[in-house]
Amino acid sequence: MHGVVPVSYFLRHMKDSKLTLMHHGLGPKGARALALSLTSNTSIVKLNLSDNWLNGDGAAAIADTLKENGYISDVDLSENRVGVKGAKALSAMLRENTTLISLDLSGNELSDHAARDLADALLTNNKMEFLNLSHNMLGEPSGEVLGAAVAENVGLKELNLSWNCFRGQGAVAVAKGLGANIFLRVLDLSYNGFGNSGAAALGEALKVNNVLEELHVGNNRISLEGALCLALGLKENKTLRILGMARNPIQNDGCVGILKAVRANSAAVLEILDFSEIIVKQDFVGLCKAVQDMLPSLRIKHDGTSRLFRTDSSKGS
Repeated sequence: MHGVVPVSYFLRHMKDSKLTLMHHGLGPKGARALALSLTSNTSIVKLNLSDNWLNGDGAAAIADTLKENGYISDVDLSENRVGVKGAKALSAMLRENTTLISLDLSGNELSDHAARDLADALLTNNKMEFLNLSHNMLGEPSGEVLGAAVAENVGLKELNLSWNCFRGQGAVAVAKGLGANIFLRVLDLSYNGFGNSGAAALGEALKVNNVLEELHVGNNRISLEGALCLALGLKENKTLRILGMARNPIQNDGCVGILKAVRANSAAVLEILDFSEIIVKQDFVGLCKAVQDMLPSLRIKHDGTSRLFRTDSSKGS
């Protein structure tokens, strides 16, 4: 019907529960043909169409299918250049779909123009639990609208916003959204530009959020000042188990400040503290031992001299 060669792999696996068609060069026409076949398919629950040059038209075709198909719960559309048109179609789908649990839209050239549609979808969809928007071009305006949506969302458990351009007020808005959300368990904000103002807002969020278990803020231009503000949140938080701070210029004193905050929190449950690629000194290593005596399961990753690593090798540093 669509004038494209049938994908033999699909013909062989259309009755499987998982269909993986990565790197098949489907393009928009192939996506439309596939979408038609998937509309009435009742076997496939996981669909991976990563890197197929779907573009906006192909993504729109898949979105239309997901409005009709009530079986597919996990979709990977990463690396497909879906852009604004695809984001609009997928957001409209999310406002109607009640089956989809996981959606990967990483590496899709999503800009601030796409963010408002995505935010509207997050405000209305309460079924999706995992959303990946990493490796896109979402900037400060995106942070402001997505942050407000995250505050209201009641379904997401894991959100990946890494490798974008969140900074300034956008970063602060995302942090405030975290503070208001009572469902999110994992948040990845690494490789953005949160800076000290964003870190301070995250610190405030950690004071009131007692649901989040995993937070990644590596490579976010956070310096000593920001680390100390973030530490104020750790002093009160009771649920965070993993904190990634790698590749931030917080220096030895920033690492020490965070450790002191953890030590001062008798309800802390941290299991992993990642200070990778941050050079630390002897006072930090001594404090590590004291904190790990309080939290025996805590693993602290850091970069120091070989002597420092040997000192704490038994604790997994």
